[in-house]
Amino acid sequence: MSSPEKVTFAYIFYLARRLRLRAPNSIRMNVTRRPMPLLRTLYLTAAFVLTAAALTAQADSDVLFTVDDTDVTVGEFKYIYAKSNGDEADYSKASVQEYLDLYERFKLKVARARAMGLDTISSLQRELEGYRKQLADNYIIDRQVTDKLVEQLYERQQKDVEFSHIFFKFTGQPTPADTLAMFTKVAGVKNDVTPENFAAKAAELSDDGYSKSRGGRVGFVNAPFPKGLGNLEAALYTSPANTIIGPIRTSSGYHLATKLSERPAYGEMEVGHVLVRKEKGTPMGGPVPAKMQEAKAMIDAGEDFARVAAELSEDRETKNNAGYLGFFGINFYDPAFEQAAFALDTDGAISDVVETQAGYHLIRRVFRRRALPLDDVRPLLEGKIKQDPRFTDAKKRLLDRTRKDANLVEQRPALRAFTASLDDVQFAGARWEPTESTENPVLYTMDGGQRGTVADFQQFILKNSRLRTGLARSSQATTASVVDQLYGDWLDEETIKYAESRLEKDYPDFAALMREYREGILLFEATKLEVWDKATDDTSGLASFYENHRDDYQWEKRAEVSRYVVSTKADLDVNQVLDFTKSNDPAAVTTKFRTDAIEITTDKYEYDRLADMEMLKPEVGSVSMIKNDLRDGTSTFYKVESLVPAARKELSEARGYVIADYQDELERRWVEQLRTEYPVKINKRVLNKIIQ
Repeated sequence: MSSPEKVTFAYIFYLARRLRLRAPNSIRMNVTRRPMPLLRTLYLTAAFVLTAAALTAQADSDVLFTVDDTDVTVGEFKYIYAKSNGDEADYSKASVQEYLDLYERFKLKVARARAMGLDTISSLQRELEGYRKQLADNYIIDRQVTDKLVEQLYERQQKDVEFSHIFFKFTGQPTPADTLAMFTKVAGVKNDVTPENFAAKAAELSDDGYSKSRGGRVGFVNAPFPKGLGNLEAALYTSPANTIIGPIRTSSGYHLATKLSERPAYGEMEVGHVLVRKEKGTPMGGPVPAKMQEAKAMIDAGEDFARVAAELSEDRETKNNAGYLGFFGINFYDPAFEQAAFALDTDGAISDVVETQAGYHLIRRVFRRRALPLDDVRPLLEGKIKQDPRFTDAKKRLLDRTRKDANLVEQRPALRAFTASLDDVQFAGARWEPTESTENPVLYTMDGGQRGTVADFQQFILKNSRLRTGLARSSQATTASVVDQLYGDWLDEETIKYAESRLEKDYPDFAALMREYREGILLFEATKLEVWDKATDDTSGLASFYENHRDDYQWEKRAEVSRYVVSTKADLDVNQVLDFTKSNDPAAVTTKFRTDAIEITTDKYEYDRLADMEMLKPEVGSVSMIKNDLRDGTSTFYKVESLVPAARKELSEARGYVIADYQDELERRWVEQLRTEYPVKINKRVLNKIIQ
């Protein structure tokens, strides 16, 4: 193997865990900033990722100001002010006055959009309905199901748990009678199991071939457990240590388990290694090979780890990249390798010689990835949760509660009559069509007048023809069982529809967000037509604006810099390349060395950018330090080829900045015009009450 020996059974716990990538922070909707082209989605859906601000004054109906005879209440203004300003929302006179001016402009543009008839465009109405549907899903499912499960999973991920188990495996597809019999058997076995005799009982009874020879010990694991093992995860994270837990049912059988210990989560470690392999069949505990002793001596003498790996490591895949193995978590590599790696307490620290089944290693810590804040990993955890059976179970409980609150009344006789009317062969076929009848029995009713009829149900079945035919193909399927399954799915869909219909009543902040979306769409369209399109399409106006402000667009002193990227897997010494570049230009470097091993790009940069290029100096011939990127397998450095004096930017060079400034100018003129067309009336008395 090209890497340390991997553990077999417990490895599934690692495979079930994805790398925890840092997610972007919440995006704040700011009505004062102009969204650039292609940012429409971010501009209009920013509220999805915002935590709703406390609506302490949402019920305050005092009118703060009017625009074109449209009222803006204190509640509305406080809501958007608090959300947009976050922790800086101090309600000081200066802060409130500044934001009031911004919100006035926002409302003026919305008034103009309505006057243009933009709120009647069907495509924009459909777009708004699409946003409402996405937001409704967030409120109905995410707030009441996903968020709670994500927070629970995050809390569990802060600890690794060590456990042993005795596994009783199902055979085939168990019937309810089979599972009851298995449960009774395992419950009986539990009476004879203690923490003291657990290992012996596991060796005798467990169906887990990996752990039974180890007394049932699986080792340390971390949430989430693989799909189907959620009940085992919950039991281990919520039970005290050294007790017998179970019977616990999972997708494969029943478990008796005991939590041996817990510890703060190891997280993930990024390492490189030097490997000297063992001959096949070499027993553990033998003498350290001379080659590994040589590698250890070189490291102790201060030799660069990357050079030692290149010269002596027998891992062909990593030796030319400082032995880089990347990130790994618990139960991924041999326990001895894992323990030695996680014992390194600082980046750059190197272990003593470590023996595994694969051979002998020197391990260098590159970086340790510990738990990130919940907000940073929330999107990743949401993805995991929604693929786990625990999400389905929690969603079912939510729908059951909603039906109870809605006073659902079902007409089961009408459903049975509909089922009896179906032709079994035709209903199972791909060409089934709903039947027309003068009668249309009601199948359910809910509060508020919502109801569903046989005709409604038939349309649902027609829309889900693939599901219907798929269910019908089962050898045990009957028309009645297929109808029952489809009816359950339809009733779930209708229950969500009921919950969606009540969102504005049940969640005042939902109503506020929908207002933001509605007005945000209008604002975007109006500003696009009145400002952004004009700024980009009006070439003569743009050129005239540039001529009147051309001294505002200047290049500072610049350096022409070449960037050299050398592949570490090309058997090419980056130091040799760097030395050659000191007295040669990029063309000579390309001639001297293999072009497939070196990538060279040259561009001009202002002096203040050079410090970011490994402390490059604004001097002709200046060469930066070498930066090694183990993850990409590259080494990079920079060289200053020439210096360029300060100069005025041409329109083509400053076009993006000029367009942005021209847009600002057009928008300023537009707002001045809007203030004359749509009078703004501010209630000073109400405004003074807001200021603290």
